Amino acid sequence: MMKETYEAIVIGAGHAGCESALALARKGHRTLLLTISLDAVAFLACNPSIGGTAKGQLVSEIDALGGQMGIVADKTAIQIRMLNRGRGPAVQSLRAQADKVKYHTEMKKVVESCPNLFLKQAEAEKILISDDKKIVKTAVGDEFEAKVIVFATGVYLNSRIIIGSYTENVGPNGFKNAKKLSSSLKDLGYKLLRFKTGTPARINARSVNFKELEEQYGDEDIQSFSFITKKKIKNRAKCYLTYTNTKTHEIIQSNLDKAPSISGEITGIGPRYCPSIETKIVRFADKDRHQLFLEPESLSTAEVYIQGFSTSMPTDIQKQMIHSVKGLENAEIMRDSYAIEYDCIDPQQLNLSLESKLHDGLFFAGQINGTSGYEEAAAQGLIAGINAALKLEGKESLILSRGDGYIGVLIDDIVTKGTNEPYRMMTSRAEYRLSLRQDNADLRLTQLGRNAGLVDNKRFEIFLKKKDKLEKAISKLNDKLKIDKKLIDFFVKNKENPPKNSIKVKEAIKRSNIDAKKINEEFGIFAEFDDEIIDELNLIVKFEGYLKQQQEDIEKARKTEQVKIPHDFDFTKQKGLKIETVQKLSTIKPENLGQASRISGVSPADIAVLSVLIKKHEGEKSERKNKKDV
Repeated sequence: MMKETYEAIVIGAGHAGCESALALARKGHRTLLLTISLDAVAFLACNPSIGGTAKGQLVSEIDALGGQMGIVADKTAIQIRMLNRGRGPAVQSLRAQADKVKYHTEMKKVVESCPNLFLKQAEAEKILISDDKKIVKTAVGDEFEAKVIVFATGVYLNSRIIIGSYTENVGPNGFKNAKKLSSSLKDLGYKLLRFKTGTPARINARSVNFKELEEQYGDEDIQSFSFITKKKIKNRAKCYLTYTNTKTHEIIQSNLDKAPSISGEITGIGPRYCPSIETKIVRFADKDRHQLFLEPESLSTAEVYIQGFSTSMPTDIQKQMIHSVKGLENAEIMRDSYAIEYDCIDPQQLNLSLESKLHDGLFFAGQINGTSGYEEAAAQGLIAGINAALKLEGKESLILSRGDGYIGVLIDDIVTKGTNEPYRMMTSRAEYRLSLRQDNADLRLTQLGRNAGLVDNKRFEIFLKKKDKLEKAISKLNDKLKIDKKLIDFFVKNKENPPKNSIKVKEAIKRSNIDAKKINEEFGIFAEFDDEIIDELNLIVKFEGYLKQQQEDIEKARKTEQVKIPHDFDFTKQKGLKIETVQKLSTIKPENLGQASRISGVSPADIAVLSVLIKKHEGEKSERKNKKDV
């Protein structure tokens, strides 16, 4: 039996595990990254894409804090698009088709070459805890000791795939699963949940009649995920759009008794916002068609992913379903669609730092926390890694509020409210989404990443230069455009009433049909600045009123979050709170008044009482201390 000691151990090398391990190692801590298979490092087991609605914001926030996902996504993208481009900036999100093979290879290379980081293939089987010692025991009997452990096990805990009546105890893509770690977590007192997700079939591109499908092109000259990516991303692949039809629906409806998700064979709870196709047909019986996207998995394979066609039906039924779709009449199925069930923990057992409430020094990140998606996993992984490192350093945790970013919303939601299904990030979950745009993630979070010790000099220098340029550009908003024929013609050309006198640049941008780019093209006001700065400037001016109101709301919420609830504050001994409120507060153990206010069933009246009780508690504690000192 081998015994080794590290400062930190990360269990799982998916998107959460990679971000956690890289954060720890880059902050100088000797870190072991355990993976059940080296072939599964940062593997895109489901959709071969990064980003999407709200997820694009998460990736840019990860990047702003010093994470890795955005850099690798930019480097391996084969098509990139800005979703919701025709709608407001609050809901616009970047999405890229990633080369599945290259993404895994590139992230693995980054992990392998990172100083202080040691990657090893082994199955974590048991966790032993005594005093400040934490030991991970593997299936072969080796023991690895560390002061902190990050659990980032994804969907591998006690997992099984389901295809019709067939089941197999494996992880995604047929990778080996973790068979005994769930039992060890139970022994440590963790409440486990059973969730389900799934992935569609993959078909051979040569068998698709692309002429019958709608082409989906990438966007040119748009921002990248990473703020340090300078090279423009090239669109090297096309995606395609098609739809299910009445024949598809008839096949599904006549075989619902064979669908494990309907029959009861699958007991895990699936994602409401990304259901199987058979669940869609039942839930939305009034719909005569559902949209499907055909997406290339990689430039080095003919495999095509059918987004929106997840199912656990028997293989013969899957074939009929796919062949009923326009353009897929002769599709060759290379990988069958399957559902996967797995264990995860109740995330309400965690603090906002993602450290366990049950055991000091244990952190949890990713799908083990009941979330879904690569981006949600990576975001949690980064925060867990940063906070595990800060704990080793004896420093205060990095806690992102709901006003700081989507990452703050994500963590606050799952820790405070919990989840009874795989949690997916959406723009509607963020109440300050206009302020939490993808384009300004660096302005919001890079300084916080720097303070936490993860943002390096190169990234910070890029951030400072952008900040300086933006400040200079903002100062030009008060410049005046002289009233003359050129200005009048400019307003008329853009279908706006000309001003009667000279007008400030800022006031001109506020006009509906005029923006900062048009003014720059006509008058050269912002000639020294690139498009990124001009776009940012335009948003600041156009939405000035809304942004100001949101900032006031954020500051108001921040004040309640600054009221910390002492660790020795016993809710059960407080008079004036309802029994139900005491039970909920005792279970969640909120860290501040703001978090307490977001617990379901805790009323504003409860918060008012709690605020008084906290002040009283702190006053009594201060009085006792003074008496002791005397």
